[in-house]
Amino acid sequence: MRMPSIQQPGVDVVGVGVNAVDTLIQLPRFPAPDSKLEFSASAVMPGGQVASAMIACRKWGLSSRYVGKVGDDEYGELHHKEFQRHGVEFELIRVDGCASQSSFILVDQSSGERTVLWKRDPRVALQPEDLNRDWIVGARALLVDGHDTAAATCAARWAREAGIPVTADLDNLYPGVEVLLENTDFVVSSKEFPERLTGEKDLLKSLPQVQRKFKNRLTAATLGRDGVLAWDGSEFRYFPAFRVKAVDTTGAGDIFHAAFVYAQLAGWKLEEQLSFSCAAAALNCTGSGARGYIASIEEIQKLMREGFTHPEAYPARRFPC
Repeated sequence: MRMPSIQQPGVDVVGVGVNAVDTLIQLPRFPAPDSKLEFSASAVMPGGQVASAMIACRKWGLSSRYVGKVGDDEYGELHHKEFQRHGVEFELIRVDGCASQSSFILVDQSSGERTVLWKRDPRVALQPEDLNRDWIVGARALLVDGHDTAAATCAARWAREAGIPVTADLDNLYPGVEVLLENTDFVVSSKEFPERLTGEKDLLKSLPQVQRKFKNRLTAATLGRDGVLAWDGSEFRYFPAFRVKAVDTTGAGDIFHAAFVYAQLAGWKLEEQLSFSCAAAALNCTGSGARGYIASIEEIQKLMREGFTHPEAYPARRFPC
């Protein structure tokens, strides 16, 4: 069963990928094995990589569309209401008799770092046959993740055929991910992904290897407190993370990818794209949950101008290969 809200063929950005509902549990410290620990607070909040990114893009003034799958439970209804509330077009495919994806997220209040425990019924995996080409080809940009790789690859192929740039948020070696990479322009992965793909630990070697093999326009890895390192085919670009008082790091990567797509569509230079994305991700960590604090464009740009960064993990901004 479909729960559609798509009303027009054209949008700025369309996202195809994961949604989730998170139960956020605030802890004074991470628990030791075989111990008891009183938690400080808990809350149920919507999240998911691409779903959160589409919310952020809409907040920044882009028209956005989300395509995903949910169960027929209260969590599926929560996503429906959240997309409506934020003005995001959506195509939610509902599976009867099935639970939506959910997570329990343990947040260490002393550092803001989190541990994610998740569960997903295989029936909420998005399939290529669930997609409609018209949902994709009217956009100016496509964002996918790798969880439902076949569906993401289908959408990416349609986008490529229509001349639409594709950005992929990848963190693991999902079956078929290499075919998805062949249809991706901008790979912005976790710091572990290039090693898992190539077997090479050094990002200065693995990122160019990925780019050469799959002919991407850009390969990059987000590095948490160390920022982001990107290879554009001829040189490296690096930007460190901004210093903020972190409350919860959940969703930082989701907002980074949203900001990266926003900056692309704004036509900014690559170094501005990376700085803007790092600033948006940092500010999101000052609130609780995957969408903890999606700051305004003005707040993000203020942090870019006036904020301080962590020490640089790669001191030279550009490196020859």
